[in-house]
Amino acid sequence: MNLDRFSVATVNLYNLNLPGVAMYRDVEGWSPEEYAKKLAWLSQQLKRLDADIVGFQELWHRDALAEVVDAAGMTHSYDLLAEPADGSEIWCGAIVRRGLMVGDPTWTATFPETVRLESSEDASDPQAPAITVRISGFSRPVLSFDVRLRDDVDLTRVFVAHLKSKLPTEIRHEPWYEANPELFKPHATALGAGIATIRRTAEAVALRNILTDVMKDTSTPVLVLGDLNDGQHSNTMNILTAQPRYLPGSHLGGADVGLYTAQTLQEYRDTRDVYYTHVFQDLRESLDHILLSEQFYDHSTDRLWLFDGLVINNDHLNYDDHKASGTGDHGIVQVHFKHAPRR
Repeated sequence: MNLDRFSVATVNLYNLNLPGVAMYRDVEGWSPEEYAKKLAWLSQQLKRLDADIVGFQELWHRDALAEVVDAAGMTHSYDLLAEPADGSEIWCGAIVRRGLMVGDPTWTATFPETVRLESSEDASDPQAPAITVRISGFSRPVLSFDVRLRDDVDLTRVFVAHLKSKLPTEIRHEPWYEANPELFKPHATALGAGIATIRRTAEAVALRNILTDVMKDTSTPVLVLGDLNDGQHSNTMNILTAQPRYLPGSHLGGADVGLYTAQTLQEYRDTRDVYYTHVFQDLRESLDHILLSEQFYDHSTDRLWLFDGLVINNDHLNYDDHKASGTGDHGIVQVHFKHAPRR
């Protein structure tokens, strides 16, 4: 198969599970009526996207996603990657147009051994106390797989990720909290938010290390799709992307291990930035991203594919009735590419 154009998308499924199955502390789960609305809305979105690769987050049950794909009329034209999702935990998943997949998908739950977040001293700041962060794995296992977009280029490695949310970690039942609640209760939100941020940062480091192992001194094209739960210029995004330089005009370059954000590339093409994928307390944020290696960057000397635009479906975020309407609580991001190697 030799594609001249293709597109990828990322979709947060807003806790897609079979009806009547418990999720978190919700022992009843989705009612049959709520589930039917979710299937209808999600299947409509997939049909409208018609993307070659779609990454999913907040997937609880493979069978539920299979029903969505079937309702969209895509069962026989797409491979479904969701095997571990049995309804008891949250996973990342994907669908890939038939004929593109090469090999089997992998879900990575454990951090690579190269992740070591420990420092006894800081040469740049001698006053900084020692620090040790001990986290062994991802909150949501990272999905990765290979696709062949053309016979004349290397396989493309695709990652689907869902990093720890900004929601403060619940600490009320920790032994140290219960031993002295009067001391910690006034600060529970700040402490919980700090723990969540540290966890998300550690996950960004771990994923960055995995990406570097794939990308460094290679010509492997890489795409990262996901709910990364942080903004375009946040510290965690800077860790993930390795902050490549965006070159102006006719300048050429490209970063070996860097990832370019589709959001930034779209901003270069628009006169107004209206990119947001999540709304919380009237704050519009960009939490869902598509990141791309230099093989997809316009000004790279190693360019294989030309960025051909980004679109976001986020009108449903104007209404906070997602459970009743079946809509998701995140915007859907899609990016298009066309084959245009740098000559």
